[in-house]
Amino acid sequence: MAASAGGGDVLPLVAMLVVQVGYAGMNIIAKLAMDDGMDPFVFVAYRQLFATFAISPFAYFLERKTRPRITKKILLWIFLCSLFGASINLVLYFTGLKNTTATIACAIGNTLPVFTFLLAVLFRLESVGIKSRSGQAKVLGTLLCVGGAMLLSFYHGHKLDLGKSGIKWKYLQVTSEKTKSYAKINFVSGPLVLLASTISWSLWFIVQAKLSKEFSAPYTSTALICFMASIECFVVAACTQHKAAKWSLASHIRLTASLYTAIVSSAVNFCLMSWTINRKGPLYVSVFSPLLLIMVAVLSWALLNEQLFVGTAVGSFLIILGLYTVLWGKKKESKATSEEETKKESKAMSEEDTIEGSSEEDIKTTHKEQPNQGLELV
Repeated sequence: MAASAGGGDVLPLVAMLVVQVGYAGMNIIAKLAMDDGMDPFVFVAYRQLFATFAISPFAYFLERKTRPRITKKILLWIFLCSLFGASINLVLYFTGLKNTTATIACAIGNTLPVFTFLLAVLFRLESVGIKSRSGQAKVLGTLLCVGGAMLLSFYHGHKLDLGKSGIKWKYLQVTSEKTKSYAKINFVSGPLVLLASTISWSLWFIVQAKLSKEFSAPYTSTALICFMASIECFVVAACTQHKAAKWSLASHIRLTASLYTAIVSSAVNFCLMSWTINRKGPLYVSVFSPLLLIMVAVLSWALLNEQLFVGTAVGSFLIILGLYTVLWGKKKESKATSEEETKKESKAMSEEDTIEGSSEEDIKTTHKEQPNQGLELV
């Protein structure tokens, strides 16, 4: 029993570590593709097209017997998911990544639970509960995350002297001169675009929650979302990018980034996260988000020679602190809700037992009284 319990804890841990490593690689490779001059719309269009082919086999083999009927209403929900979660979100994310560093992009990505909470309150899907400790924790965590994001956007500060990694990446040395004309860092517009991406992603969470209740086939819905998003981005990119060079995948980094983000980030990570959520719940998955920031910061410093500034470090710390504060509040709230539901169920069961007991007593009393009534009638 102990061994099986240990295995039940180790496998989800390993799965989430693999997920974070996969996403860390995505940020580094995508940053190189953006610095190589790849258009975000073109990049997302290729990524979602490749992701459709990568996820479709899972949808066919795992859900062909259990897939619910796809109605017009379901298609509308899938379209909204593709718009907010797979098109607008990713285009804004890679546009922001193009104009800032991979570390800042990951740091702002950790504000996702906060914006999801704010939108859920706005749409009256969740209450604040400011009088409870869980509600106060969520509000405090929200303020910390927003403050950290604003600090990342508007405060640069002094450069932190971390030295040089000593790792010589041949590809980076060869392409450094080529990408110099494309790579532009804007510490204001980049983070603000990333914040807009996070808000779009939060909207996707709300719409996805509606879709999941009515269409319980996650692989099929994901394949359709990726397919619709690829069409949306191809149409927009075709209207804005007329040069064939913008669509070319002859560059190794562009092809690698498109395939990697589709196969690893969309297909493999989605499967691993879905499996982990089923085993441990969504809160367990959220706890690992700050680990991605650390991985990307180390890889960016080691491979991309990225500089770290005081504003980036302090802002990232505030975001992580705020994230864990919100998660703690959500955990307390879920625990309180489950305890309340348990009390209601036990109360209902005790009332049923009382009713059944009183009914049995009434029946016995009736049986005892019936002979006496018969004698009186005689």
